[in-house]
Amino acid sequence: MNPATPIQPGPLSPFRPDATAPTHSGPVSPIHPSPAALPSPASGDGWTVPRLALVGDRSPHVMSHARVPGLLAALAERERLPVDAYWVPTADLAPGAEGAGEGSVAGFDAVWLLPGSPYQSEAGALAAVRTARERGIPFLGTCGGFQHMLLEYARTVCGLAEARHGENEPGREEPMIGPLACSLVGREGEILVEPGSLAERVLGTRRSVERFHCAYGSVAPRYLAALRAHGLRFTGSDPEGTPRMAELPGHPFFLATLFQPELAGDGRVPHPIIRALAVAAARHAAGRAPRAAAPAAGPAPAA
Repeated sequence: MNPATPIQPGPLSPFRPDATAPTHSGPVSPIHPSPAALPSPASGDGWTVPRLALVGDRSPHVMSHARVPGLLAALAERERLPVDAYWVPTADLAPGAEGAGEGSVAGFDAVWLLPGSPYQSEAGALAAVRTARERGIPFLGTCGGFQHMLLEYARTVCGLAEARHGENEPGREEPMIGPLACSLVGREGEILVEPGSLAERVLGTRRSVERFHCAYGSVAPRYLAALRAHGLRFTGSDPEGTPRMAELPGHPFFLATLFQPELAGDGRVPHPIIRALAVAAARHAAGRAPRAAAPAAGPAPAA
């Protein structure tokens, strides 16, 4: 593969969906399996092509997983936004996992928690969310990723240890995440977007029609109130006001959707949300470059 043109180094700044993309004339990078040695935030290897962690339990039976290679190719070839992507199974991220563990995604420039729940390791999925949230790593959660982002936030930030996912624990009396009143498997739905939000900046509109493939995602009202009280914003909803998108103000890029933008169209043109994640990853990678270019200052401390 021909090398990508280096991204000019510079400090992190708020996400702009119209940011200039790095140029790239070579073929798209292949999607790697979970690597034996995941990138380290202190490695100082001077990379410029952003590294994307595709967190989930890869399966040919999950439609969104099958879409990912084509979307990454389209990002590189149409949008000039190459990414170096790795599949990271949720079990590899669970606390105590041999050779990896919960901090493994800290060396990536973006984390995408993909559909496919119930995950092999709920703890691993939650660890990926927490690492991205706490370390300022661009994060996207779609479908099951949206649901588990809410679950992590409720437990860790709101202190609601009892928050549970009804799909993972079907016998739970009052799960935080429960079955939808009407399954959205294979359906499209209208999304109303909050003005001034990251969601609006990314989508470029206050109304959108998006594709779903889920039967879970209903959030119990008392948990919604707690999530909002602790700073999470629900910035996209259906016409009845049911949350369909959420974001975290103050984070470089932290967005989750119950719908699956990866299923939009025929897969040859990346959805604006997928492009936005790649732009945010490129900016995060650029923010690493000054540390790699200044060896006299010593290696960056491990986060």
